[in-house]
Amino acid sequence: MQRPVTIICSCLLMLSSPLTGATPASVEVNSEPKRQLKLQPGQQPQAQPVAKPAPANSIAVFKSNQADGTVLFSDRRPVNRPYQQLHFDCFACDPNSSINWHNTPLFVRPYNRIIDRIAQEQQLDPALIRAVIHAESAFQVAALSKRGAIGLMQLMPDTATMLGVSDPLSAEQNIQGGSVYLARLLKQYNGDLNLTLAAYNAGPGNVRRHQGVPPFAETQAYIKRVLILHKRYQQAA
Repeated sequence: MQRPVTIICSCLLMLSSPLTGATPASVEVNSEPKRQLKLQPGQQPQAQPVAKPAPANSIAVFKSNQADGTVLFSDRRPVNRPYQQLHFDCFACDPNSSINWHNTPLFVRPYNRIIDRIAQEQQLDPALIRAVIHAESAFQVAALSKRGAIGLMQLMPDTATMLGVSDPLSAEQNIQGGSVYLARLLKQYNGDLNLTLAAYNAGPGNVRRHQGVPPFAETQAYIKRVLILHKRYQQAA
């Protein structure tokens, strides 16, 4: 059984809407108070609508506000207080995105120490790590895709387990695991960044099956945008 994961964050801006043109795939809001049902004599209660369960491969993340104003993120549905159920899609994967990737604002400060340390450990360009985080989640620490990918570098649960990530909603663990995976892919593809990013997005199996970058519009858009962001983060360093 999966252990509940709870993160308390005092910053209310962590899950504010990402940059202009980027919106969560779906945000389900439930703030309606419980209502009592009054029946007349002989009247039968009507069936109430039941919320659809999340897909089997999805891990729900709930955002709610505590009484002192802090924001609580949890994999348990809050009781007796308003909450949001959060889902995000890959930020840079939509082929029809209206974002201008050549001038969209960069995230040059968040997690600097973590990224620099891990980049040195894994012999990666920190600008590449930052570009992948930007493309995957727009630096939303609790980002969750409909497929169940989690966190800053959008690790699938099986991948996170393989990489020894016990808490994918931890920024440090997520960046560590995603960077280790990125470094392994770079080594596997002899430094070919296009193939590395294709495998990170679509999986090594698809790269092998298609003997190169898969003909998926989402993957091809993703690669192009990460390369743009990579160059921009290098210039901003």
